[in-house]
Amino acid sequence: MRRYNRTLFRTARAILRDDAEAEDALQDAYVRIYGALDRFRGESKLSTWLVRIVANEALMRLRKRTRRSNVVPLHDDPERVMATLESSEEGPERAAGRAEVRRLLESKIDALPDAFRAVFMLRGLEELSVEETAEALGIPEATVRTRFFRARALLREALSREIDLAYDGAFGFAGERCDRIVRNVLARLARA
Repeated sequence: MRRYNRTLFRTARAILRDDAEAEDALQDAYVRIYGALDRFRGESKLSTWLVRIVANEALMRLRKRTRRSNVVPLHDDPERVMATLESSEEGPERAAGRAEVRRLLESKIDALPDAFRAVFMLRGLEELSVEETAEALGIPEATVRTRFFRARALLREALSREIDLAYDGAFGFAGERCDRIVRNVLARLARA
């Protein structure tokens, strides 16, 4: 279990987008796996077989959750329907995530060299034309094009480095979460 826990948890988490539900799905999948070990034929790697079972469990939970999702009656007051839809579109987690991405992007834009940053701000964020940007900064249009292209490349590279550093920590698993899942699955198997 400890060998595959992180991979299987990340599989369930990717499908369900919820840590707690992914843990529950993983535990249920482990109980199923335990009962089906004698049916593993070895036609694929064990890890592939385990991932498939966990993915099926997570997909089944996702389908159940989708069926239970809120239904907005069409005969309702149109303003109330719109308010319900708007409030369900962006929850606090999504807003916080966007704020974090915005802060990261702003810090990387701030780190651009001065000449590139000014061109990027005017062209990329303010959406001025090449001609307007060149006129505002008093530089040739060709320079605006070159600096904008380079600024975007520098931003892409900086953001890519941040993302690469974050990969290992994404959906962290070691420690207490791993121990808890192992403990819970072993307890359920002992009761069965």
